[in-house]
Amino acid sequence: MAGAVAGTAFTRDWNAFTVEQAPMDGVTVVSLVGPGRGNMMGLAFWAELPQVFAALDADESVRAVVLTGAGANFSTGLDVQEVLGNWLEKLGPGAAAQAAARTELLGVIASFQAGVTAVASCSKPVIAAVSGWCIGGGVDLISAADVRLASADAKFSVREARLAIVADVGSLQRLRGIIGEGHLRELALTAKDITAERAERIGLVNDVHPDQRSLADAALAMAAEMAALSPLAVAGTKAVLNEEREERIARGLRHVALWNASFLHSEDLLEAVQAMGERRPAVFKGR
Repeated sequence: MAGAVAGTAFTRDWNAFTVEQAPMDGVTVVSLVGPGRGNMMGLAFWAELPQVFAALDADESVRAVVLTGAGANFSTGLDVQEVLGNWLEKLGPGAAAQAAARTELLGVIASFQAGVTAVASCSKPVIAAVSGWCIGGGVDLISAADVRLASADAKFSVREARLAIVADVGSLQRLRGIIGEGHLRELALTAKDITAERAERIGLVNDVHPDQRSLADAALAMAAEMAALSPLAVAGTKAVLNEEREERIARGLRHVALWNASFLHSEDLLEAVQAMGERRPAVFKGR
């Protein structure tokens, strides 16, 4: 905006994001850039996500945010090897008494949850623009945005159950209010992939655009509409819309964090990780 000075979100070197001012006044584009194939969500992503959105929230030059992925995909989700590899050793067969390790894991899960919640609680409206794959943690992330748009090639999957994991950073809590109970349970309990057309039909995305270019144009145009309004009124509207929802979501996040801190490690999880490395279907035995 006229006279505004851009803050640290634009001047800091991020590893997992780029943050750029769009040509239109007050609009910022945040892009997931990895590191990793398909903008996977590794440790740098989880560390930087709340910092990026705290910086944007504090920056008066920012009035609306477009959140997208660099390249062909929004995000292929959690970097399982980088994020979970250490925990598979700490909690694996033959490990010593585990109360301290599980308490530490509870804190790690809570910190990941806080990163996604930083998107939801940011006072600036956030529009997620999704192309290509949006898997697992990617769905958690876009569920925290205010509006979701997609290109025709977008594909979505609440895929954690394929990895013998209970999704624990927000999709199970936030999608209920976006797509309804029935659709949420179908996606979470089948871990199926759905197309952009299906995503639009169930309300996961507001609109589907023919390609990535037209998606970007539509997202920027919508962000510009939001940025042109009173920032006080926009922030107040978002706060009022969030009030009841975020209280309910916080309870659900605490529950799933405790659940996964207790039950995340299983033979099924080890099988899922091994099967992923061997590029074969996992065979689960419920142990």
